[in-house]
Amino acid sequence: MGGQVLVVIGAGGMGEAVARRLGQGRTVLLADIGERTLGRAEEALTGEGLTVVPHVVDVTSADSVRGLAEAARAAGEVTQVVHTAGLSPVQASVEAILAVDLLGVALVLDAFAPVVAPGGAGVVIASMAGHLAAPLSPEQEYALATTPSERLLRLPFLAPDVITDAGTAYGVSKRANHVRVMAASTAWGHRGARVNSVSPGVIATAMGRAELDGPAGGTMRSLIDMSGTKRLGTPGDIAAAAAFLLGPEATFVTGTDLVVDGGVVAATRTLAPAG
Repeated sequence: MGGQVLVVIGAGGMGEAVARRLGQGRTVLLADIGERTLGRAEEALTGEGLTVVPHVVDVTSADSVRGLAEAARAAGEVTQVVHTAGLSPVQASVEAILAVDLLGVALVLDAFAPVVAPGGAGVVIASMAGHLAAPLSPEQEYALATTPSERLLRLPFLAPDVITDAGTAYGVSKRANHVRVMAASTAWGHRGARVNSVSPGVIATAMGRAELDGPAGGTMRSLIDMSGTKRLGTPGDIAAAAAFLLGPEATFVTGTDLVVDGGVVAATRTLAPAG
């Protein structure tokens, strides 16, 4: 096939927005576990003139993720990789969230480190939840950053009797994304490539709306109301942030996290408590 390849993992609202923003003139290798989701996104993007190659992937499987990386290498020069796939607390169990949101990111970072082209870049979509969750110890963060992927879910502080609710699993997973990207930036740097994460706030996607309608919806609306922008984010907001981190204006940026939350984290850390 040849030419430049944009890999987008996760064909939901953010993934589709990233593909639409960055896919012109590239082959878009669009991956998701759901064939129906893939088909819908492929039809929409192809109808807009993009070249889209769908690929079914299970990010919890090392073999499946390696297969995606090899398919990307075979398609051309892998210049951009964006990982948007994930599960939220209202969608899944503790076990599923840790497998998809934590292990899945680690496997993608591992598999694409030897595949991304020199001068290329990657972005992992994390979450502001990684900044708002209860802090982990330095030892726990180091373990999340450096433990080989095949042993990650065996870390004692990730055990079922320690993490018992989906919200905690989500926050820990997203903090793990931040530190895993930090560690991966060195391996990616050996290829002459960069990798960063983006931490969205509440975004107007199907997942975001489900969370707003769920048990934590009231808290999330309060966070939005106290933020500087006082609005939901859009998939386009996240695509714009990813475009910056993947582009030529960010060539000195790697191993860090960009919070794109409308000011929620800033407000929670600086506003005086009510009363």
